[in-house]
Amino acid sequence: MSELFNGFASGLDAVFTLNNLFYCFLGALLGTFVGVLPGVGPLVTIALLLPFTFLLDPSAALIMLAGIYYGSAYGGSTTSILLNIPGETSSVITCLDGHAMARQGRAGPALAISAIGSFFAGSVATIIIALCAPLLSSLALLFGPADYFSLMLLGLVGAIVLAQGSLLKAFAVMVLGMLLGLMGVDVNSGAVRYTFGIIQLTDGISFVALAMGLFGISEIIRVVSLREQATGNVIPHGRVLLSRDDLRQSAGPVLRGTLIGSLFGLLPGGGGALATFCSYTVEKKVSANPEQFGHGAIAGVAGPESANNAAAQTSFIPLLTLGLPSNGTMALMAGAMMIHGITPGPQFITDQPTLFWSVIASMWIGNIMLLALNLPLVGVWVQLLRIPYRLLYPVIIMFCCIGIYSVASSSFDIFTAALFGLIGFALVAYDYEPAPLLMGFILGPLMEENLRRAMMMSRGRYAIFIEEPISLCLLLMALALLAITVLPSIKTKREHIFTE
Repeated sequence: MSELFNGFASGLDAVFTLNNLFYCFLGALLGTFVGVLPGVGPLVTIALLLPFTFLLDPSAALIMLAGIYYGSAYGGSTTSILLNIPGETSSVITCLDGHAMARQGRAGPALAISAIGSFFAGSVATIIIALCAPLLSSLALLFGPADYFSLMLLGLVGAIVLAQGSLLKAFAVMVLGMLLGLMGVDVNSGAVRYTFGIIQLTDGISFVALAMGLFGISEIIRVVSLREQATGNVIPHGRVLLSRDDLRQSAGPVLRGTLIGSLFGLLPGGGGALATFCSYTVEKKVSANPEQFGHGAIAGVAGPESANNAAAQTSFIPLLTLGLPSNGTMALMAGAMMIHGITPGPQFITDQPTLFWSVIASMWIGNIMLLALNLPLVGVWVQLLRIPYRLLYPVIIMFCCIGIYSVASSSFDIFTAALFGLIGFALVAYDYEPAPLLMGFILGPLMEENLRRAMMMSRGRYAIFIEEPISLCLLLMALALLAITVLPSIKTKREHIFTE
């Protein structure tokens, strides 16, 4: 326990510098900004800002990118409550009672409990990360190549199962991502593969170009193709005050939502949408007046919003301790760490403890900043909803091109990003979720590397994957996850969650 306090204290010392505090605030501010604007999410923003983090030291870069991610979980509630437009899947549930409260003239209390519940959940999730991460990291040091291969396989299965829409489509997109990740020179044999004779692909596809195209440019194409920005009547929020009765009704949902979100955030594949849905279902079950849900029940806002923010922060645990990104945004974070020469996983905590604890400490400070940003400045965020998208997207495209070119001074990467922008647009148009592609792109080469190491250790015997106890357990978990998902009742509920 003393090591825990010493580590957290060293993290606070590292964060409490003018430089890191600034980037912590900037990340929280940008996260709230992208959460508020419909159609812009953390995936798009982190993809756009990846090249600009090259100019920062690793600590400032990771602190800012983390702030964008969990900050967007805060900001998403504003459009859900005032406009009835969810920015992401995990914000859908908030629309049900949040917007109903707004129509009743109680938008202020809805926004207030959303911010307070998110702050509490984020703070608790930070404590959970501080407690669990070192323990999981110590356990992960026992992993061999076969265990890591099985762990990454479990992560990819989770990404498929928890993806929106068809399992088969998610699997196809993930395989495509793995193939793209293997493009270039084979590090073992030196053979060039999957380049189609294009010299620029010898070093593989640029991660920044792929991420920016798949999530940034494709989103611009999608919104512009609709020829209008999603708009609605912004309901005045009034005074952001909670009555004693509001606090009494919200205390239990906030606690339960925090617990549910913290657990779902650990799931391979990410569980933000499932956490909010599960929290809403639980609150409706335990409520003495379930008929109020959907008609302005404050518990229907407090529980899901707490679950959403807790899941957003505990999703860092698999990445930081096992090197396993649990969702598309975490895959981008993994890419950002690799760009800065940091390998996510158990060695990260032991090799760079100050950097690890500075990221953890920044989450706690960032949550305080977000509370200050979300309660007094709701009026400012509402005004952002009035910016026409036709004024935003040319600026976004300009920054995309500047950022991509600045990485390797390659115009080929700009064309690559444009191509993946079209691919990303086509995927979404045909109900293929792009996030599994990114996870396959990140994990594919790592799976190949660990597969080869395992086969060398076993002299070509595939039995090593079931002879190693950890590997066997992980493979059984992956099979169980697939088996449970294809059950008719589970499959129906899963489809209901993502189409609600």
